[in-house]
Amino acid sequence: MKAIWNGAVLAESDDTVVVEGNHYFPKDSIDDRHFVSSENRTVCHWKGTANYFHVEVDGKRNPNAAWYYPTPSDAASEIAGHVAFWHGVEVVAA
Repeated sequence: MKAIWNGAVLAESDDTVVVEGNHYFPKDSIDDRHFVSSENRTVCHWKGTANYFHVEVDGKRNPNAAWYYPTPSDAASEIAGHVAFWHGVEVVAA
């Protein structure tokens, strides 16, 4: 799978985890050049607290377009160390 935004490949992996229709990419598969930490946080009743990244490509920012659970609940332990995308980031088969 590939995550693409503004013409750049943000992440690519053959080992994503799908939860609620979202592909979670291993953190080591993301291109760190395009990620900036965000102060945004949300809480999922079963996964825990999500932290966010802004995605930046060629001077354009997609705010809070990637998220991850630094300490997911036991029920969501499979997504520990993984990042998912939304806000116009395309996730397609590689």
